[in-house]
Formats: sequence, structure tokens, C-alpha cells
Amino acid sequence: MTETLFLTSDDVDGLATPSEFVDAVRDAYRERGNGAPAEPRTKLTNADPPGFFTTYAALLPETGTMGGYMYSAGFGAKDAWFMTPLFDAESGEPLALVDGASMNPFKTGAAGAVAADELAREDATSAAIIGSGPQARGQLRALATVRDLETVWVFSPTKEHRESFAGEMDRRLDASVAAVASAAAAIEDADVVVTATSASEPVFDGDALEPGTHVTAMGQYDPEKRELDARTIERATYVPDLRERAFQDAGSFLHALEEGVVDEDHVHGELGDVVAGNVPGRQSDDEITLFDSGGTGIETVAGATLLYEKARQGGLGQTIDFSPGSEALTGE
Repeated sequence: MTETLFLTSDDVDGLATPSEFVDAVRDAYRERGNGAPAEPRTKLTNADPPGFFTTYAALLPETGTMGGYMYSAGFGAKDAWFMTPLFDAESGEPLALVDGASMNPFKTGAAGAVAADELAREDATSAAIIGSGPQARGQLRALATVRDLETVWVFSPTKEHRESFAGEMDRRLDASVAAVASAAAAIEDADVVVTATSASEPVFDGDALEPGTHVTAMGQYDPEKRELDARTIERATYVPDLRERAFQDAGSFLHALEEGVVDEDHVHGELGDVVAGNVPGRQSDDEITLFDSGGTGIETVAGATLLYEKARQGGLGQTIDFSPGSEALTGE
């Protein structure tokens, strides 16, 4: 038997700051750039009731942990549940089982912020947020830790949602945050554009992006999802979280390949390659850069490790027992 810490979403809610998530995720992507193993998601779909079950994993030797996500979405309840098993990377023993609900927007937002820190202009002060759900909140709060934002424009299709989001973020951040009536209005003059949607069709016109813009797209995890048009992909220095995932389920990139506006060499490098210095980040003030974030075990393990360590220090959670596989072979 080994004692494993079980952490509920309430246990870890607010336990780490957005800045701490960003630092942990940056270190994890640096490990990935130095060779840490990570696999893109596997996705099992169900027709009736409609839903999907997803897993992905990473091993971070320097951090000393490994694990990933297992989550379901849709099905009869039409909701999502996120479970994060965390293991010791030396002994292999389970360290924690984390309810990932409250962690999810922060660890994903942290990946976007790490990319923005590497790829956005140093003098970026304005941002456009397309979307107004939990993921948009996580993206904006994390982005505000790596750039001194002065102005943020928010668009989502439901007026009440975008205005509520803007009011909340205007109170929380130092930046001025306002809702606008269209995606086109949001991205006009924005230094950083973040899409946090479940859109199946492009949410803005790629020709409208100003030179020097950085784009983070985080709804790119299904071949049929297409937040960005082919023109955006074509114009941008394209950096995915994992190269393999770009050819598996990065919908906007796959559509651009099908349309023939880019080829496989359009992938500049993984985010980990940029963070580790294996490939350059932004190379000019006029360059358009793009981070394609579909979700990986890299930021998930980094975020869960951060929360596990803080929970242990704070005496949070409860322990559960796990038996090693050898006990099943004793015949007793």
C-alpha cells in the first residue's frame, strides 16, 4: 500500500496564483524542449448519448512527476469532469489524484501566457479576447502576468456574457477591459489576440490582423474545430504545443493544409523548442506569430504538481490507499 493524496476542486481552488502556474508551465515546456516525453490526446467518441472521453500524458524528469488528464465531456449530463493522476517520476508511485475542474482554466491559460511571453512583442499592451467562458478568464488572467496590459477588448456572441466578463475582468485587472460588438472590433489594433471558443468556423478574418500581432488559439483540439481561417495560418509563424498534435487534431492547421496554403514545413517548432532555445521565437516587430494550444499533459502535470506541493505544505486533502500491482500476483 502507498498513501496517495486526494485533492478536490475546492481544495485547490485559489491555492496557486496565475503567475505561479505560468512559472511552473514554463519550466515544464523547457523540459519538453530538452526531450521530456509527452503524447497528444487520444479521443474516444460516443454517438448516443453524444460525448467524448479524452486522455493525454507527459513525463517531466526534472520536475520529478508524471501523469496527465482523463476527462469526459457531453454524454447524458452534458458537462465535463477532469481527473488528474499524478505519479512520482523516480519511484513510479502515485502521489495524488486531483479533481482538475478549478485547475483547468489556469493551467491552460498558463500555456498561452508562456507562448505569449516568447512570441508576442515585448511592448504589447493591448489584447483581444474572443470568448467569455472559464477558459477565456484563465487566458486573460495569465496573459496579464507576462505583459503590462492597458486595454482589453472582449467579444462573444451573447451580449450579456461578454459584458459580464468585461466587468469582472475590469475590476480584477489593472487594464481597462471593455466588451465590443464584434470580433472584428476586438482584434482591431490588438497586440495579442486570444481565441477561447468551441467554434467550428473561423471567428475573425486573418487579413484583418495587424503586422506584429501574436495569436493564441486554444480551441484547436478537433479536426472539425476551426477558430482560425487559412489566411491566419498562412500569415503566421506557426508554433503548436506538440508537433504531432498539429497533424492529428489541430483543425485550423489541417484545413490550411487541405487548402494548400501551407505545407508540413510551416510548423516553426513546438513551444518547448522555443522555450528551450532550440528554435527562435519572435524575430521581428512586424512578424505575426501563432500559438496553437490544444491541451497537453505538459501543462497538466506542471499544474497538478504545483497544487500537490502547495496542498502538502498546507495540510490539505485526504489520503487514499493504492496497492501495487505485485499484490495482485501473490495469490493471497
